[in-house]
Amino acid sequence: MLAQILAVSIFLVMFALIITEIFPRQYVTLVCAALTLALVFGLGMQIDSHFFGKEYDSLLAIKQTLNVHSIFTPGFWYSTSESESTGINWATIIFIAGMMVMVEGMARVGFFRWLCMCLAKAVRYKVIPIFITFMFMSFVLAMFIDSITVILFLAAVTVELSSLLGFNPIPMILAEIFCANLGGSATMCGDPPNIIIGTSLGYSFADFVVNTGLIAVIGLLFTVAYFYLTCRKVVAPKEQNIDTSRFPTPSSAITDKKGFVVSCIIFGLAVILLVTHASTHLSVATIGLGIAIITIIAAGKHVGEIFRKLDTPTLLFFIGLFVVVGGLEQTGILELIALFIGKVSGGNVYMMIAIIIWVSAIASAFIDNIPFAATMVPVIQSLAAATGVSLPVMAWALSMGTDIGGSGTPIGASANVVGTSVAIKAGYPVGWAEYCKISAPATIIVLLISTICIFVRYL
Repeated sequence: MLAQILAVSIFLVMFALIITEIFPRQYVTLVCAALTLALVFGLGMQIDSHFFGKEYDSLLAIKQTLNVHSIFTPGFWYSTSESESTGINWATIIFIAGMMVMVEGMARVGFFRWLCMCLAKAVRYKVIPIFITFMFMSFVLAMFIDSITVILFLAAVTVELSSLLGFNPIPMILAEIFCANLGGSATMCGDPPNIIIGTSLGYSFADFVVNTGLIAVIGLLFTVAYFYLTCRKVVAPKEQNIDTSRFPTPSSAITDKKGFVVSCIIFGLAVILLVTHASTHLSVATIGLGIAIITIIAAGKHVGEIFRKLDTPTLLFFIGLFVVVGGLEQTGILELIALFIGKVSGGNVYMMIAIIIWVSAIASAFIDNIPFAATMVPVIQSLAAATGVSLPVMAWALSMGTDIGGSGTPIGASANVVGTSVAIKAGYPVGWAEYCKISAPATIIVLLISTICIFVRYL
């Protein structure tokens, strides 16, 4: 009993501190992780075992939560069967770190800026075509690259083009943010919640493409139509005849031609390995580490620059988060939540799936969808075991709910914060009212589409 109370209390305090952003979130999760190890496993479990007859093995709980031993097993790097993870999901950590190294290598040589300028030039710098093209590009890039990186460069180029073409960049940036989050839902590597779901439940890149990918593509068509109809007048340029000869050429964005070619090859290799990893049986940890090593070798003397720009706080955030969620798992709290959802739904599979999608979406609109996804994975595992409902179907519902729900508010996903920050820095402040007025309806539309698609296809 005491261990459960301590685990829930630490978890709630962690969430509150993450939301309020009083302290850097990586410090919050790491401190809460230390408290989980000391208070939940060290104190609570010992007291419960001695005075309340609970069958806890605190040393085993710590071992399973830290999960370091899994790294030294062959199945961690090469697996022919689905594997489930408990505690720290080191496959997720290693994969994200590897992708970060690759993305920083691509950014160093100007790949993202070059791509944006090429597309803008291809549509002859016409604002509405740029508006639509950038939405599609944001979706596609976010399928393979972290949405934060996609928005960071795409928003910056959008602001630059707005100053040259004389249009309001805010609706375009908000549309890019939404499409990046939507594109991230289409693949296993597109969004951190999907990485957590995929590595924890043993799903492949192809599994996500076939299931959430199809829903995301349908949602994209409605999304583009929605943003076009609601924002086309707002982003209309102030003048139609603009001298484009003074615009920077796409080639000027490339800072290292040789490195640019190498980065494109590495990116292509990463995509091939991810698409085929279900057949090659290479784990995402192996792929992430391999791509990072190749990128480091190719970078040569620029390795230091790449490592300095790595988002290490996010990796530390993940590690601490997994430990805190492990406290909930080891004390049986997540199983109780699963039983509660099953009871509320009355065993009705439609109600159960709807609860997972919409509760995930609403929660992710106001709290970081990464810890929520990490919390819910073991919940749906317990729910599937208790009710017999298909685990994959619940996984796809969780994926769409967390990924899309995060688009509803300025703080729902990291890409939202990055995109609006770029706009504010450029002199285009984005308030809650303006953001929600444009993005909240799109979020509801795609969630409705996701719910209908899952009901029709799987139930």
